[in-house]
Amino acid sequence: MSHRRVRFALPLGWRGRTDVQRVELYTLGTLHVMFWFLLAVGVLNGVAVLTTRSAILLMVVASAALGWTGATVLRAAAALYPEHRPIPVRPLLVLAVVALAVQGWILTLPADERFPATLVLVGVLAWACGGLRDSVIQSVVVLLGGAVALLSTQHPGMAVYGAAVAAFFVFTVQSSLWLLGVVTELDQARRSQAALAVAEERLRFSRDVHDVLGRHLATIAVRAELAATLAERHDARAPELVRELRTTAHEALREARELARGYRPLDLSQELDGAVALLRSAGIDATASLDGLPEGWHEAVARVVREAVTNVLRHSSATRVEICYADGLVEIRNDGVAAPAGHEDDGGTGTGLATLAADLAARGASLERAAASGEFVLRLRLDPATPPTPASALVGSRR
Repeated sequence: MSHRRVRFALPLGWRGRTDVQRVELYTLGTLHVMFWFLLAVGVLNGVAVLTTRSAILLMVVASAALGWTGATVLRAAAALYPEHRPIPVRPLLVLAVVALAVQGWILTLPADERFPATLVLVGVLAWACGGLRDSVIQSVVVLLGGAVALLSTQHPGMAVYGAAVAAFFVFTVQSSLWLLGVVTELDQARRSQAALAVAEERLRFSRDVHDVLGRHLATIAVRAELAATLAERHDARAPELVRELRTTAHEALREARELARGYRPLDLSQELDGAVALLRSAGIDATASLDGLPEGWHEAVARVVREAVTNVLRHSSATRVEICYADGLVEIRNDGVAAPAGHEDDGGTGTGLATLAADLAARGASLERAAASGEFVLRLRLDPATPPTPASALVGSRR
């Protein structure tokens, strides 16, 4: 059962959406709201001009039919972004049939009552078809706007006006959906970069496992086979060989622990350069400056930087990361949303920031996390009175 506190149920679940989902909701919602708003304004203008009840009723029915078919085409057009998909032919044909019927009705009206209904028809066609990813269709819609206005009013100036309205609506809808497609593609690229970074880290870890444990396991396998052979022959060398096997196994266990905890020698400058390059490749603006950091803390800070950068890529929507040091305080800031409680520690496996915090506490430092105003800050406070302890000594103490 979820214990999330819900303060206000915003329309359409705004609070529970990601930034990209909010952009999508805002863009599509705005397009549909404006579509129906402009249609309603056109209907009101038409009703004010029409003189008979039958014409008013037909105006309402025609506008409703245009609205329903136009909204269907608009939804189909929005689905074309960001991927290129085939043009939705069936909704387009239905809209064309309804538009022809409405145009036929408009021509039955007195000449001085046609313009509002004509403007509604042109607006619906342009707004509904403006997002279709086909320059030919968009050009036809603009020309059709001018042709419909000319046919209804018999005035060249109105033809130019109708074409201009259609062109403006086509541009508005197309640019809005294009922008939504760009935002979606950028988010997909950022997620792909983050996934690639995690995959590369796993590959690096697998190489480390092979390099660190491969030699020990091969040694154990060969010596175990030799020890078994000697034991079968009641050779006096078998017990000594078994003791050597035990020593090798303990050494492999120690190095496995070092590998699991990340306690392998790290170069701070290389770690910073790699972190900045990795973040920038993921589309995140990154800066790093740790000038003045005591040399004894380089390896510990390098491990904190590695874990923090991994968490930024996996759990945040950051666009900016800053790594700095001053007066015994290392800060790693990002403008993304902090990971939910427990996620920063990789699901409680003990290999994330929580483990680092415990290790650093034993070395006279404290690791603090804070989130406020959309910014997540990781602070490492160093105790200048306590000399840093080598990482390998900490690992050895846990054996």
